[in-house]
Amino acid sequence: MSGGKVIPLRRVQGATEEMSDRALVSALAEGDQAALGALYDRYHLDVFRFITRMARGADVEDLVQTTFLEAHRSAPRFRGDSLVKTWLFGIAANLVRTYFRGEGRRHTATSALAVMPPVDAASAADSLTQEQRRRWVAAAVDALSPALKEAYVLCVLEEMPGKEAALILGIREASLWRRLSDARDAIRTSIEEMQR
Repeated sequence: MSGGKVIPLRRVQGATEEMSDRALVSALAEGDQAALGALYDRYHLDVFRFITRMARGADVEDLVQTTFLEAHRSAPRFRGDSLVKTWLFGIAANLVRTYFRGEGRRHTATSALAVMPPVDAASAADSLTQEQRRRWVAAAVDALSPALKEAYVLCVLEEMPGKEAALILGIREASLWRRLSDARDAIRTSIEEMQR
């Protein structure tokens, strides 16, 4: 993700609330770099959280910066069919997909499982701590295929409405719900296997 052009960000004078999201994207499309700074101020934490959930082990800061650079490049093509946050999440999702394809990296869920001692099924309910359960769920989510993980992260963790999530992923809403169901089944199965 390195090797890109450095774009200095100057801030919009006054509060960022002065312009709507769409007005900022329009200004950005016209070359106003201050609009990029305002969009970054408004959404970088959301994009950071989203990418962190999608790409454990990746250089999240680099992917966040690249998301906003790509927004800068693609602002003239923004049609306004979605919320600006949805558009940014779509850019981020595409970058995460490209990252994993290009780098050939896989998540390290299996290494997390390797260090966990086997748990006797009879005593599992007594010995599980909340932290263990959280690690198991995180490992199960990490082990999902990219398509299932995208659906799960967007709908469950980011609490994105189905219509918006389907738009981000470029699929029909019915396909999104199928992926979400498959993701929940896979997580449940994975956790049951970890408890054995």
